[in-house]
This record gives sequence, structure tokens and C-alpha cells, in this order.
Amino acid sequence: MGKNRQKSHVKTSGSAAQAEVIRFLESGAGFGGSTQRIDTHGAIIFLTGDRALKIKRAVKYDYMDLSTVAKRHTLLDRELELNKSTAPSIYRSVMPIVRRKDGTLALDGPGDVLEWVLVMNCFPAKAELAHIADDCGIDDALALKIGASIARYHTASPVRNLDGAALIEEIIDELERVFRSMGEAINVEASDFIARSRKVWSDLSVILHQRSRNGHIRRCHGDLHLRNIVVIGGVPTPFDALEFDERLGTCDTLYDLAFLLMDLDHRGMGHPANLVLNAYFSEACSDLTDAGLSLLPLYLSIRAAIRTMVDVQTAAVAADGIEMMGEARAYLMQAMDYLDPKPTVLLAIGGYSGTGKSTVARAIAHKIGAAPGAMHIRSDVARKTLLHHDPLTHLGAEGYTPEVTARTYDAIRHQARIVLEQGHSVILDAVHGNADARRAAEDIATDAGCDFVGIWLESKTATRLARISTRGPDASDADSTVVIRQAGADPGAMQWHRIDTDRSLEEALSAVSMTLNPHKITDKQTLGESDVG
Repeated sequence: MGKNRQKSHVKTSGSAAQAEVIRFLESGAGFGGSTQRIDTHGAIIFLTGDRALKIKRAVKYDYMDLSTVAKRHTLLDRELELNKSTAPSIYRSVMPIVRRKDGTLALDGPGDVLEWVLVMNCFPAKAELAHIADDCGIDDALALKIGASIARYHTASPVRNLDGAALIEEIIDELERVFRSMGEAINVEASDFIARSRKVWSDLSVILHQRSRNGHIRRCHGDLHLRNIVVIGGVPTPFDALEFDERLGTCDTLYDLAFLLMDLDHRGMGHPANLVLNAYFSEACSDLTDAGLSLLPLYLSIRAAIRTMVDVQTAAVAADGIEMMGEARAYLMQAMDYLDPKPTVLLAIGGYSGTGKSTVARAIAHKIGAAPGAMHIRSDVARKTLLHHDPLTHLGAEGYTPEVTARTYDAIRHQARIVLEQGHSVILDAVHGNADARRAAEDIATDAGCDFVGIWLESKTATRLARISTRGPDASDADSTVVIRQAGADPGAMQWHRIDTDRSLEEALSAVSMTLNPHKITDKQTLGESDVG
């Protein structure tokens, strides 16, 4: 379930021999310079210059056996194998610590092998996503890069012939066993969580089996949270994949992603979490038929429950145990909230070029429906996909014929239906410049039996021209010619909510929120003020 599983029945092995190796590495002898030591429950890392040297502790847990040099060597080799291809700038090699003939220790070379060490390149701690999130937050551009990077990571991960339903059931079984052993440390909600998660698991078992048959069970990262992703050369890079248990490292790709989404949500970062989710599916599959979004609440809930378990266990031996118990209960409440059904909403946003449709959609999406918010389906992106172009490729007139436009609207409506069928909310982002287009959007919600909200954004031509002229790289091809042509267009009778976007984004979003019933949105995050783009 993660690297921080229960640490009962720990045994030490070969501690005297390893103690000598630790003294050698800590001294910096043989490779120059002083070292900084970092301890974890299963490893010790020594930072020296531009290198990090990692050894496995000579211990044995009930879930991880590091009791012999050979076993530690095997796991270091596996750690290198899992990470070197995905984070080549970090992982270098596995080398021996040897005793030379004169009795001194050395890193590599001839002699009797005492220990094995994983050699890595150092990176600044501030490059870890956890530090970035704490220090300055995760902006939109980085969130989109994270989602795309993880999608590529999963695409390259090997498929495993295992049953996803069985894997999730095993995790729920272990959570139940561990929660029972904690007694009064966890209140009655823990038992309620187990009962409810089993019910949801049972209801979704057919989909879980289908995900397995469709190749979504892969040898994933297994421990994909903010501390295990680092930004290198501007690219978010997963590292430190779970290496000690192949079954624990094998899961549904969406369950792997859910750890990161839950971590962001727990930190009150629902907006970047939503962008990560949308970017992930934009990169992983343009067709959302097999997205598995109906499984996401269960996956998020289990990830939060695992954090509850870890924090309770750690609190039992930590100096700040009382504070950690408070955090554990917060995770449990989060796990329970994910299992509460949320209303499914189709929010259709229309308006001419430069009124801020996509800006508003991105800003409000995390507040609509189940966490981490609505899927943002955008006509500008769908049009490029239909014509087999990258979203940033500029299309000429051939991309905007009536036939292509009709196909584009058919495509986004089809995608909206697919997402709604999976119990997930949708924002449909397109011009919707006539009554027929708007009526067709409403019909989707009617057919799906979900709530519908239609919003028409409008602003002055001068404002729209100014926005178009300063717009950066974007899927929209609209230019000043398009804006001027639209200035004389008539959208017809308007039944949708009209919202003026000449004002700030904060004011526009406040108006959007007022059009949605209070039970349809959450207020977990305060939106900063900026101009509508």
C-alpha cells in the first residue's frame, strides 16, 4: 500500500558489520568531503558533493526483509532498474563497499563485499514538488506538466496480468486488520469506512475487472505523492518507486495517480489537482470511454485511509504524536467524504472568442462535482484531435469548415456523455453560438439525468481584442479578424445565464458561482484575483 506500511516485528541483522560501513560513509573517507546523513525506516542516505549514496538498513519488517547483504543488494538493483529509465539524471549505479587487503574500506574495487550502495546524483530539495507546493504553490503551467508527465510514465509502464478487483480487496482487507489493531486510536468512523468502501468496491467490481482486461493494471510507481516527484530541467519526474514488493507496486494506473490527487487535495490544492487530472487524460487518452472515472472516489478514499493508518502508527512513536493523530483523523474524514455521492453536473460555457471561456472553466472546474472536480472538455482541443494535430498547431480555414465544426461539436458532446455516464461532472467549453447548439448541450444533461447549468460569457469587443493580442500559446486559433467578425454576430434568444467578463476573474467567478446551487459546488479554495483571459 506504500512504503510507510506497518513496522511491526522489526529485527536487526548484521548491525555490527553495517555499523562499520555507516561510519565509513559518514566520514566521507574514500570519496572526499563531508557528508549529510538522512535516515528513513528502511534506508540511510549520505549526501556528499553532487552525489547521494544510499544503503538499505540491515532490518527485517513483517513486509520487507533486508536482513542479509544479498537481499539488500537485490532490492537496490531493483530500485535502480525501476527508476533509471524514468529518472536517468538521478540514478547512476549500484556499487559495492569492500574491505581491501589492508583492512580499510573503499567504495568499489577489489576486496570482500561488506555492503552495497546505490549511487545517485543529488538534486536540490527545493526541486521536490512537496517543497514547491509549500514554498510557492503549484501554478497552472506546472500542474499541466505534472499530469502529462505521469501519463507518459504510465504509458511506458509494463502491463501486468492481475485482477484489479482482487488487488483493491486485499488493500481494504489489510486496512481493516490494521484499523482493528489500533483500538481506540481510531474512532468509529474507521469501521464505517471499511463497511462503506467494501460496498462501493462490490458495486464497482465489474468495472474493476474490466479495467484489468483493458490493460490498465501495470507495474506502476506505487508511492506517487508530492515528495516523490522532482522537477528536473522543468520536467516533473517521478522517482523512488516502490521496489520491495512487486504486488504492492502493481495497480490500476488511475489508483497510482489517485495518491498524488489525494495529496494535493489534502493540502487544499484542489485547483492544481483538477488540472493534473485533466492534463493526465488529455495526454493518456483523448477518448474517455475507458477512463475509469467512476472508480476515482474509491481510489482517492483508500489512499486517504492509508495515510490515516500510517499517521496513527507513526504517532505512536513520534514526539509530536498528538499533532499527528489530529492529521490522521483529518485523513480519515477525507476518506469518508470521498465516498459520499456528489451531484453530477453538466456546466456548459459559451461565448465568443476572448470572453474567457477556458479561463473561467479552468478556474471553476475543481469546485464542481466529485473531487478533484469536473472534466474540462474544450472544443478547441477536440478540433485539433479530430484533424490529428497537436493542440498548439495553428489551423487554417480548412480546420473551420461547417463540416469540421459540426464534427467537433459531435465529438465534445459524445465525450460529455461518456464522462457523465461514469458519474463524473463535465464542463463543456465551446462557443455555443446559436440556439441549436445550446439546446443540444442541454439535451445531454437531460439524457444523463443530471443537473444542467448554461452560462453565456460576454465582454466588449475592445476587451476581447486586447485579450487575443496578449494570449500566449493556446489551442484556440482565434485572432483579431475572428473577434471583429463575431462582433456583429447574433447568438439568438438567450436562455442561459449572461455573465459580464469585462471585470476581474474573481468577480466573474463569483457571478458563475451564484448561478450554481450551493450544493453543487464546494468552497475549499479561495481564488486569487486576476483578469479574465
